[in-house]
Amino acid sequence: MEKIAIVIGASGLVGIEIVKQLLLDSDYTLVKLFLRKEIPFTHSKLQQCIVDFNKLDTSSDLIKGDVVFCCMGTTIKVAGSQDAFVKVDYSYVLNFAQLSKRNGIEKFIVVSSLGADKNSSNFYLKVKGDVETDLARLKFKNLIIVRPSMLLGDRKEFRLGELIGKKIMKGLAFLFVVKLKKYKAIEASTVAKAMLVLSKNELSDVAIFENARLLDLGK
Repeated sequence: MEKIAIVIGASGLVGIEIVKQLLLDSDYTLVKLFLRKEIPFTHSKLQQCIVDFNKLDTSSDLIKGDVVFCCMGTTIKVAGSQDAFVKVDYSYVLNFAQLSKRNGIEKFIVVSSLGADKNSSNFYLKVKGDVETDLARLKFKNLIIVRPSMLLGDRKEFRLGELIGKKIMKGLAFLFVVKLKKYKAIEASTVAKAMLVLSKNELSDVAIFENARLLDLGK
């Protein structure tokens, strides 16, 4: 039976990895990417849907499949302002989820962040917490929230602070055992593999997977 995966945020660090793994996975016969502009990549299982995320309703008939992998996200620096950040990390994600639910998609898997909390004083973590809360209100048959720590992998844009952080985290990796595993830096490919595994599990309601669990699932 045909099984369709939908990916948003496919050009990001985790998004790229989940696309690669989905294309190699025989359980999925079609992988639909929703993008603002086409990426230079072709595959017999790949379908690129170019949409305007500010007018997503006009493309709602394309949002049909079995599971959504939401890897959409940016930073305030890249977005240019807090409002622009909220548009991408909150509004675009929630709008896509609402249309997915309306079209009968039962499973939605979203990349959030370690420490996400709607009551946080940290703007980034509060927005992540807000979107988690409002996604839960949509009542998907299964909403899976993954909360990775610092992501490791090759980004297209250069982030000096993150680069320094990654080197420190890698250097101290031996310290991250048991209790500290929650904070250990994690490869984007590991997060993607964990998401793929979770997409095949018979879960229900809202399930949250913290960094330590992702490290185990993505081995």
